[in-house]
Amino acid sequence: MDLAAAEQAARRFLHALGVPTDGESLRDTPARMARAYAELFTPRPFELTTFPNDEGYDELVLVRAIPMRSVCEHHLLPFTGIAHVGYLPGPRIVGLSKLARVVEHFAGRPQVQERLTRQVADLLHHELDPRGVGVVIQADHTCMTLRGAQATGARTTTSTLLGALREDARARAEFLSLTA
Repeated sequence: MDLAAAEQAARRFLHALGVPTDGESLRDTPARMARAYAELFTPRPFELTTFPNDEGYDELVLVRAIPMRSVCEHHLLPFTGIAHVGYLPGPRIVGLSKLARVVEHFAGRPQVQERLTRQVADLLHHELDPRGVGVVIQADHTCMTLRGAQATGARTTTSTLLGALREDARARAEFLSLTA
């Protein structure tokens, strides 16, 4: 990452929009912009810790209301919300904090909510070999609330259900009722 180049580009960007950066309060804004976007686009590294499902646990594991933030790849404006991530264990279980870290990992780049939802589900499906995976994300998009439609209060919900959480009507209903 080249923060110096990003700062220069931010300064040129602001000038192109008629925002002067020579006053005391805006002088360091291009550097702050560069650091802010660098932070938004750099998820913390993590390792998906899994364990054998020695107890044979076969009921739903669900972590609700995981705080989530990302940046819309179309406008580079933030979207924030919550993710609900669950799975029906197979041979392996996951450290619960890692469910939040998976969300953070994929959210830490320019994104669309639909892809983010699917990426979280696909990674868990691939790494755990569970009987089912479900991900629901509910988010507020500033690209929709601050500009364009200016639909303040509008919330977008996306879901990806795999395996038994997609195919078994009772398992699907249980997951969706617990995430509502």
